[in-house]
Amino acid sequence: MHFNTIIQVAELIRSKQLSPSELTQMQLERIQQWDPHLKSYATLMAEQAVETARQAETDIVAGDYRGPLHGVPIAVKDLCYTRGVRTMGGAKVNTNHIPAYDATVVRKLTAAGAVLLGKLNLTEGAMGGYNPTFPIPINPWHPQRWTGSSSSGSGVAIASGLCFGALGSDTGGSIRFPAAACGVVGLKPTWGRVSRYGVLALAESMDHVGPMTRSVADAGLMLQVIAGPDANDPTTLSDPVPEMLASLDQAPPAIRIGFDQHYATSDIDPELAAAVSSSVDILGELGAEVVEIKLPDIDPFVLAWPILCTAEAVLAHQATYPSQREVYGPWFRGWLDKGAGVSGADYARANTLRAACNGHFQRAMSGIDLLVCPSMSAPPHPVTPAGLYGPMSDRPARFQRFTVPFNYNGMPTLSLPCGFTRDHLPLSLQLVGKHLSEPLLCQVGHAYQQTTNWHQHHPNLNRILSENTPSTQPSVGQPGE
Repeated sequence: MHFNTIIQVAELIRSKQLSPSELTQMQLERIQQWDPHLKSYATLMAEQAVETARQAETDIVAGDYRGPLHGVPIAVKDLCYTRGVRTMGGAKVNTNHIPAYDATVVRKLTAAGAVLLGKLNLTEGAMGGYNPTFPIPINPWHPQRWTGSSSSGSGVAIASGLCFGALGSDTGGSIRFPAAACGVVGLKPTWGRVSRYGVLALAESMDHVGPMTRSVADAGLMLQVIAGPDANDPTTLSDPVPEMLASLDQAPPAIRIGFDQHYATSDIDPELAAAVSSSVDILGELGAEVVEIKLPDIDPFVLAWPILCTAEAVLAHQATYPSQREVYGPWFRGWLDKGAGVSGADYARANTLRAACNGHFQRAMSGIDLLVCPSMSAPPHPVTPAGLYGPMSDRPARFQRFTVPFNYNGMPTLSLPCGFTRDHLPLSLQLVGKHLSEPLLCQVGHAYQQTTNWHQHHPNLNRILSENTPSTQPSVGQPGE
């Protein structure tokens, strides 16, 4: 049951074959069994989840069924405000931060009847390293491999069957990286498609909030619920939200898919490059016209991202940095220190590079409907204490080639499993669409998943027991603690 999709369990709930209370209790028991080893949850909201599930059950029995998320247990990254429940953002400085209101995305999920199990762990400030006082999520495929940085708790929880859907955020790859590293689906929407009101910021001009699930259809379903304009966030788009799943089971239209062989496979892990090339062939067999495109060398443009992100992070943390600088962990403290040294000219120069990069992709997308590339440049890499708490010394080359450009330009992307290495580590394909093309991304991604079965593979959690005995329990608590 725990590895079923949202759509599968929603049908069981709708038809009254399974109650929200039963399903929620199953999930809470599984979390108690496995999360001491996996450490995906920052705060477990058990009592509130049980009460929400009971109310959902009462409503459904009375004929008030709200839709496919009604009574389904989900979780959110601990950047999303939850009224009366701590929201820490992986930062010790926020340990006692208890919001008085829900983030818009949380409010919308609650209005749809979803059961919120709790808040999921992440790197400090949603960047690259963890605060040493916080638990670090463990990759369920291999305990010594990377979990994907910021939204790591979301990726781990979805891959391990500890919730049916989750929210992540993405400023430079943090929906796509954990989706790829943990073998799940991640949908980064068009910038402005989803409200960021009540979501702790990293770099607001590049922050995105989106769903992480075990199937493309589930990701589209969650996006349908959380998307739309929000008066509390003036950067949200006024465009109406289309039905994300309306054409899901129809054959994909005759679309043109762009593929730059050099961009997608040069200096990339060979097994990943082969899996992506094979996936392009599958998309062609599904009826898409694969078009060869040429992009310039993207890597020099990516060098602007740390300048933009560090400077904007200083703004986001102005209430506690530098006044409480020493409370931050060494990784994020160093990140903020770099941002404090960025001059106006530095930021302007970096923003010019961002604009140039956007122009190159705008031209590349002009004659195609979607672009195909990997989600990241290698399978999840081995992690070391230096990589978790200190500098990014253990990350592969060309690390953000496939993520940062789409934070720059706000184009929507869909990451989905496309194979495994010889060591059974997940590999990930990324589809990139034009602005507001999420329904097409879901349609094509769903068709790919109907043809392949990579998304139906799940990790053997007993490996975690044998290779990773936890030294400390995860930081979980009741609402308000």
